[in-house]
Formats: sequence, C-alpha cells, structure tokens
Amino acid sequence: MNARVLISIWLVGMGLILALLPNNQTTMGQLKPSELVEKMKQNDGLISVDQLARLLVNEDSTILLIDLRSPDEYKECNIPGSVNIPYAKLMDKEFGGYLEQNEMKRIFYSNSEIISTQAWVLVAEMDYKNTFILQGGMNSWYQTVMNGRFEGERITARENALFETRMKARNLFIETNSLPDSIRFQFKIAKQKNRKKLDGGCG
Repeated sequence: MNARVLISIWLVGMGLILALLPNNQTTMGQLKPSELVEKMKQNDGLISVDQLARLLVNEDSTILLIDLRSPDEYKECNIPGSVNIPYAKLMDKEFGGYLEQNEMKRIFYSNSEIISTQAWVLVAEMDYKNTFILQGGMNSWYQTVMNGRFEGERITARENALFETRMKARNLFIETNSLPDSIRFQFKIAKQKNRKKLDGGCG
C-alpha cells in the first residue's frame, strides 16, 4: 500500500480519536490531522529505491538515512551510511540531534513502509522538515536493487544507466555489510561524533 494512503488512513483514525478528547483537544501536538495530510501532499515525502541508489552511488552528503528496525536487524544488514534509531526510541533525547538537522534529507526506512510512515507522521507533527520515506523499504530495496534483473532482448540507454546504478549500489551494499563488526562500529561512532559537533557538543 502506498505510504500516502497509509498516512491518510492513520490520520483519519487519529482524527476520530481526537474528536472524542475533552476540552477541544483537536491536535496531536502542533498540527491537526488535516494539516499533516496537506503537509504530506506538499512534501511528496517519498523516495524510490532507484533514487536512493543514485544518491548513494553519487556519494550525496546531504542525505541522512535512518534505519528504524531493531538493532539485531540493523546488525544483520543495512543500507550503507545509515544510522540505527529503532522506531520505539525515535523520540528519545539522545537521537534528537539527527532529527534536528533540517538541512539534511532525512530518509526513514524499515522493512516495509508502515513503520516509516508512522515515523514520518511523528516528526512532521513536530514540524521537522525535509523528511522522507523510502518507498517499499528494505523489501523493495532487495527486490529492485539486489535481485533486479533485466528481462528482454534490447535495452535502452536509460535502462542501461539505471541498471549500472543498481549494480554499483548492490556492490556497495554487499561490500559494506561484509565488513567486520568492529569497522562498522567505528563508522557508527564517527557518525555520532559528527552529530555531536553539529549540535555544538563535545566530541
């Protein structure tokens, strides 16, 4: 199901609940459900796995990938460059620095779109900007980038470029997830130190 549809369904349900609250409490914080739907329409909010593959291959430094899965799932495999913030801890103070980087394109992903959609609603409601959902999540990443194959007798220049990008992203994924845990841990620490510097804290 499309993430935009999921958000709309979720917000309609929340709107019904909020309508029953006392003292005319019709918001979930700063924004009303209808305002969140409008925010989703304006932002679009979705990034395809092919768009993400291109960003990774081009080493785009303006993206911040946030893996919302459990630490065990993250340790097993993750999209290169991502940081692990389990959905249940998304609003914890220790991760606030990541969410407050409005100059970065924050891209949420999980196995599908459901958890990412819920995360998007949470941060949008707090008026954090420049936040996106990886369309289809890890399931789509595997289906399209890791397992995608060309079918047909002829390939256009556009299709060739697309498959080249997928192959580069696939190799990057394999190489990164083949690294020893110690090296991957050092990379995570480096990311945390960089986040603290951006926050004005100590390294």
